[in-house]
Amino acid sequence: MKNSVRVALIAHDLKKDEMVDFARKHEKALSAFPIVATGTTGSLIKKSCPSLDVECVKSGPLGGDQQIGAMIAEGTVGLLIFFIDPLSPLPHDVDVKALTRLGSVYDLPMALNRSTAEMLVKAATT
Repeated sequence: MKNSVRVALIAHDLKKDEMVDFARKHEKALSAFPIVATGTTGSLIKKSCPSLDVECVKSGPLGGDQQIGAMIAEGTVGLLIFFIDPLSPLPHDVDVKALTRLGSVYDLPMALNRSTAEMLVKAATT
């Protein structure tokens, strides 16, 4: 039975391969949830993990971060996994900050790196 609350998966450019690897490793656990992901990240995950139910929104810089932020505010995203590249300058840094701020405001379980994501997926499926 699928959970009705979505898991959001987002990754910066240099972290996309890591996110795909993470999704592949946890495909069985993630298949219990509908997934929402920003454009390119979602497309890569869909291609690599065909069993996952992935809804793609716009890419982050084109409003995808804000779309997922709205879902957090509406209560339809219950877990945010966002692999951030802290060493790359981001043209849409304000969107990233707004998204993580909403995650904090709504007390959402949120992982910004792989080790935390591993713990959250394990906790969500036990």
